[in-house]
Amino acid sequence: MDRIALGQEEQETMIDFIGEFSADQEFRKLLGRRDDEVNLTIAALELARDANSRLDFTPTLQWIAARGAEISGLVALASGDQAILRVLADCLCARHGITGNSMAYDSADGSYLNRVIETRNGIPISLSVLYLAVAECAGIALRGVCAPGHFLVRYETLHKPLFIDAFHKGRVLTFAECLERVQSEHQMTKAQARRALEPAGARAIITRMLNNLKAIHAHNENWTQCFKTQNRLLALQPAAYSERRDWALIALKAGKPGPALTMLEQCLQTCPDEERQVLEDHAKRARGAVAQFN
Repeated sequence: MDRIALGQEEQETMIDFIGEFSADQEFRKLLGRRDDEVNLTIAALELARDANSRLDFTPTLQWIAARGAEISGLVALASGDQAILRVLADCLCARHGITGNSMAYDSADGSYLNRVIETRNGIPISLSVLYLAVAECAGIALRGVCAPGHFLVRYETLHKPLFIDAFHKGRVLTFAECLERVQSEHQMTKAQARRALEPAGARAIITRMLNNLKAIHAHNENWTQCFKTQNRLLALQPAAYSERRDWALIALKAGKPGPALTMLEQCLQTCPDEERQVLEDHAKRARGAVAQFN
């Protein structure tokens, strides 16, 4: 269970984290829980800047704006709701070749918006964020959905919502089709599936993107990038024991034994009994590494 209260040491650690994101205007809005003010496209690009500190957002934003302008006239002439969504999907997938690729799960590039445009490949959530961005430029109001297993895009109609599966060539799905898929694939009740298909806010979307990146970096043993990602996750959820624990373990792997030891000692004060031995073993390793530096 996550711990809610923060002690003085935890608060001091968080101040350092917040300062680290001084250049990330949109991410800082998430830290202040100002989700409604967040530009999701910029926030996603701020994550990509972790991999390239000199990343210029302008080419990506110009490409998105150009695609919005490209389809705005066609959207105005579309015969109905599904036709509007097909205009968007045809532009991004058929015309510009942007679609899902299982290989994208193996590389962080599949999560970075600028690289998705450059490589024409991505994972469901990054592709969906791109769809959201282009749609906004074309005057189409879409929302992201943190559906279990597979991120989707939601479009409200006068009747029931429609959905876009950006990973599978922008396929348009009805509400009934999505309900059935979520229920059958994840053993959910109809009520649970309905809740899972509700729109998500910027905070939930960015958190999901970060968790994807964390898993990719850990799998590839890129601990420097994994640590940057975990910094963001902990900044978003400072009271979460699981995030503090993971921060300590990743910091140790990233060659930061001092900070890792400090956090491990904090975690040992509140950890579940079944995790105590593992954390104590890591704390011992951290102490040994710190001693070597002294």
